Amino acid sequence: MRITRNVAAVGALTALAVGATTALGTTASAAPNVTPRTVCGSAYKTVNSVPVGSLGTVYLTYNSTNGKNCVVTIRNNPGSVKNMSTYIYVPATDEWAGDYGNFTSYAGPAYVYGRAYCVSWGGNIDNVYVSVENSNCAALREHRVTEIR
Repeated sequence: MRITRNVAAVGALTALAVGATTALGTTASAAPNVTPRTVCGSAYKTVNSVPVGSLGTVYLTYNSTNGKNCVVTIRNNPGSVKNMSTYIYVPATDEWAGDYGNFTSYAGPAYVYGRAYCVSWGGNIDNVYVSVENSNCAALREHRVTEIR
């Protein structure tokens, strides 16, 4: 029950943050050829990813030295400003982080401590939203969802 409530809370916070940043019209830009390592840091290695339709990819990375996960959403074709997000959530510790706004090439990085924990993560580009629940742990089976809103 607690996990369901927390995941629902993360969803509500995501919707609120996306709406708020869309209304405020924040912008950011990045150089072309952005990679998860250039955004999260050179010590972070990609451990999972999920496509955001044909628009880009959300990457889950991990740093074995400090036990932190980093997530970043990267567009396939940087250019004009688009609504984007990235988030990560650790149900066991109720810790989450995210980045939401209007960006030209990527959203993130977002970091949480994830050593020995399952993580839920995802993001969006424009109206395509992806999420991965119970990821990168032996205890539960991973569940992926893609939505077009």
